Amino acid sequence: MNARTEPAAAESDATPRPPIVRELLLVAGLFLVYKAGRGLATGHTGEAYRNAHDVWDAERWLHLPGEGSLQSLLLHGDALVHGANTYYALVHFPATAAFLVWLYLRRPAHYVWARRVLAAVTAAALVLHLTFPLAPPRMLAGAGLVDTARVYGPSVYGPPQSDHLSNQFAAMPSLHFGWALMVAIGLVVATRSRWRWLWLLHPLLTLTVIVGTANHYWLDALVAGALLGLALAVIRPPHPAAAGADVPRRTPAPAGAQPAEGRTLVGAGR
Repeated sequence: MNARTEPAAAESDATPRPPIVRELLLVAGLFLVYKAGRGLATGHTGEAYRNAHDVWDAERWLHLPGEGSLQSLLLHGDALVHGANTYYALVHFPATAAFLVWLYLRRPAHYVWARRVLAAVTAAALVLHLTFPLAPPRMLAGAGLVDTARVYGPSVYGPPQSDHLSNQFAAMPSLHFGWALMVAIGLVVATRSRWRWLWLLHPLLTLTVIVGTANHYWLDALVAGALLGLALAVIRPPHPAAAGADVPRRTPAPAGAQPAEGRTLVGAGR
């Protein structure tokens, strides 16, 4: 009988999961540090608007498409722009959390890798938020853009002067896009389905939403992508064998069976 191949054991059996209490405390601690850091960056209104004009001029110098050309597509219908605002408000955190939970349960080795990458990107983003406050394009009067969340709803922001829960001058880089891109890359790397490349639609849709709703500039997404690329270059994903990926293995041959390469056909050489 020929030796046959079958999938290796699931990764959850090959790689132990990190202690869940430690992970919850770690993720919660990182989130609180990030929120506190963003709060420290508030109040730089004049600098944020000056930087916004510089970014807008830089995009025109680079011949990037105007944010208004994409927003005009969303403004063709109230339902479309309302859906974009809803996506911006509701998908960002839940999608990333669901991604981490799924990796923790099904791909523990990939979970540790993804958590480290997300932490590195978020830390780098916080540094930029502190050193380069930036008003979003919806606040830039000369841009001619509509604040779609305020006009059509729903909105996650209040007036900047009274909104103490979020830093609206932290446009660059866009963590909406950076996290969405990492979710897609993480699922492509951690799974083997032929349909896994469709996860790249998530960052593509996120990019359409953040620019079309005038919450971010094109450069915000480009900088986020660059930071993610640097993090991925330094923090490498687990090796397939170490992560328990589906690698063919041979099953033990029945007792007394002769290896295929050592058998000869009956009548051979006649």
